[in-house]
Amino acid sequence: MSADLTLRRVAPGVWVGGAPMRMFRVSDAGDEILGQLDSDRQVSANNEAARHLLRRLVDSGAAHPVLDGVPSRFSGRDVTAVVAVRDNPDGVRSLGDLSASVKSVVVVDDGSGDPGAHSNAARDIGAEYLRLANSVGPGAARNVGAKSVKTDLIAFVDSDVQVSGQWLAPLLPHFEDEAVEVVAPRVRTRDRGDPISAYEANSSPLDMGSEPANVRPGSVVSHVPTAALLVRSEVFSVLGGFNPELRFGEDVDLVWRVAGDGGLIRYEPASEVMHLPRSTWTELLLQRIDYGSSAAELAERHPRSLSPVVLSASSAGVWLNVVAGHPLRALAIAVYSGIALARKLDQVTPAVAARLVIAGHLGAGRQLARAAVREWWPVLAVASVVSRQARRAALLAVVARVLDDDRPPAQRVIGIVDDMAYGAGVWKGAVRRSSAKALLPRLTRK
Repeated sequence: MSADLTLRRVAPGVWVGGAPMRMFRVSDAGDEILGQLDSDRQVSANNEAARHLLRRLVDSGAAHPVLDGVPSRFSGRDVTAVVAVRDNPDGVRSLGDLSASVKSVVVVDDGSGDPGAHSNAARDIGAEYLRLANSVGPGAARNVGAKSVKTDLIAFVDSDVQVSGQWLAPLLPHFEDEAVEVVAPRVRTRDRGDPISAYEANSSPLDMGSEPANVRPGSVVSHVPTAALLVRSEVFSVLGGFNPELRFGEDVDLVWRVAGDGGLIRYEPASEVMHLPRSTWTELLLQRIDYGSSAAELAERHPRSLSPVVLSASSAGVWLNVVAGHPLRALAIAVYSGIALARKLDQVTPAVAARLVIAGHLGAGRQLARAAVREWWPVLAVASVVSRQARRAALLAVVARVLDDDRPPAQRVIGIVDDMAYGAGVWKGAVRRSSAKALLPRLTRK
């Protein structure tokens, strides 16, 4: 078991951590266990109370299981890989390592123009080949392949992803926990030395980072892509597979349905697969628009799981007054929220309460800045023509995004264009669905 980077002690018997951030009030024994965990020492769960505490920590994302060297009753013989492909026979042919790592591979040709080339590529790697006369989309195509799976686990792998022979080893032990239903590796982008691949190597939306995570809506890792995904076959069947109506966002929808039914989804970056970068900047930006276009329908299907900003009423008041040019009012709201938190957390010193409140308001500010250059930029651009406050908000958002970015300067600028392309996709989907749900902030009382 390892502590998440967010876990920290704020008072005797009081810890905060996880995603979303939460507070843990624990006994003296629990305080000792968390202290050992935070110090990277071996934690002994030798009684029911300790096991319950560690379960709470894992479920909340405040701690993560360390499974290096842990044996698993599952192996590659328990996995069938399903590859949905359209017009990419070379990608299928490059999946030889995938074929060697699992029991079998099913290639589903989603209406490609040259079925012979795909059939030959599937034969070259020893895969079963299924042909769909017309394209039905990646989710529906994967569903077709999943119907022929007889193993306990399904690995969904895209044809533009390359895996190593050992990619399953860090993933399979997670399924020793019966609550875990989906496990995802880290999806890296291969840097070919050109500007596009260098940008995607740092900024791919498929890469969820270097830290393990419990995946669920509202968390730091709120979803994982089906570029590479390992799922219990029974769970996939019970859920009815991917939603065939979704051309984009079908992976997010599946993961959120698993989470909604109480299943755990683990992100395990100890396993890495490689994704091919886009070929041109136009192709990259069009992909981002497509990704954004799924937000409206996802917001309708999962009303409390998707919002550009989730923040407290006090944080909203702070930043609205900053944008309006009333810094003293913003400061007064921030101070009041700190006093209210200190009264609620009587074990916590005022200094610690102040640090927590400041961190919360700054986190809300980062969310607002990101939303301003992603989902809200069209409204902000129009409003800036006539409103000084809108121009101030736009400037603050751009400056905040640039300063809160550790990428090379050129990639920071590209990142803003990338965000705007995604936001254009969100508006495209909102207009198509006649729904603004994916554009609206969500206020919380905490």
